[in-house]
Amino acid sequence: MPLEPIGKLMSAARAGGYAVGYFESWNLESLQGVIDAAESTRSPIIIGFNGDFLCRPERRAAERLAWYGALGLAAAQSATVPVGFIFNECPNDEWVRDAATAGFNLVMPADPAAPYEDYERRVQELTTYAHRFGTAVEAEIGTLPCGASGTTGADGEMTDPELAARFVSATGVDLLAVSVGNVHIKLAGRQDLNLDHLDRIVQRVAIPLVLHGGTGIATDSLQQAIKRGVTKVNYGTYLKQRYLAAVRAALKSDVANPHELLGIGGESDVMVAGRHAVRDAVLERIETLGCCGRTLS
Repeated sequence: MPLEPIGKLMSAARAGGYAVGYFESWNLESLQGVIDAAESTRSPIIIGFNGDFLCRPERRAAERLAWYGALGLAAAQSATVPVGFIFNECPNDEWVRDAATAGFNLVMPADPAAPYEDYERRVQELTTYAHRFGTAVEAEIGTLPCGASGTTGADGEMTDPELAARFVSATGVDLLAVSVGNVHIKLAGRQDLNLDHLDRIVQRVAIPLVLHGGTGIATDSLQQAIKRGVTKVNYGTYLKQRYLAAVRAALKSDVANPHELLGIGGESDVMVAGRHAVRDAVLERIETLGCCGRTLS
């Protein structure tokens, strides 16, 4: 199937009272696992890669964005369910511009360290640019606390509803990510959202809302947020946790033939173990979003 327009995915989710999951990938096997799960549940899905990670100058090997764009586009076109494709959370405007024409149909400029006025100006310029090519734009107001240390930090800032409304009006973005008690990289456990604060944002912002940090959001609270109009939920951390656990277990094999461990595709293949782990992890959460069986057609 061709890439599904993000606006169509979000409009259908709003009308149907469900959310579309963005399950982040980082290599071929993880991408295969996400598509496997979406097809088995007949769910619309958003695939993609993390722009913040890919553009970092300290990476030991430079990445070629065009390869990621071509890979995701091929995956979407061969899938039997509707697929959107995001270049997620990138602070580098040049990479965002390149992604807007590299196959992605949703890009997200994100730079929590930038002053508000600077971020608003940059997002407005990037949105104008991306829209020329039919690429949608997601941005964020507010900052999620980080749980990468094992405890939730105090570095988050809840989304200001009035500021969010001003930002959306000034920039013309298509989706807005909000901070309402969700946490980035929460390594264990789940917690409730501040639904009262979410209500205040919903009253002021008309475009589709996004929750990052889906890994750490309690199920009931997430479903309440979807009822209030959240139409996209992002997952990443727990997928990598499951992938790594499966690969580490597979590597304990005493099989001597390297081809059995890499590439043949049998019971001992580490790559298959990773793919299946991601598939199963997506299947654990996707039903919570209410999107199963909602293939738009």
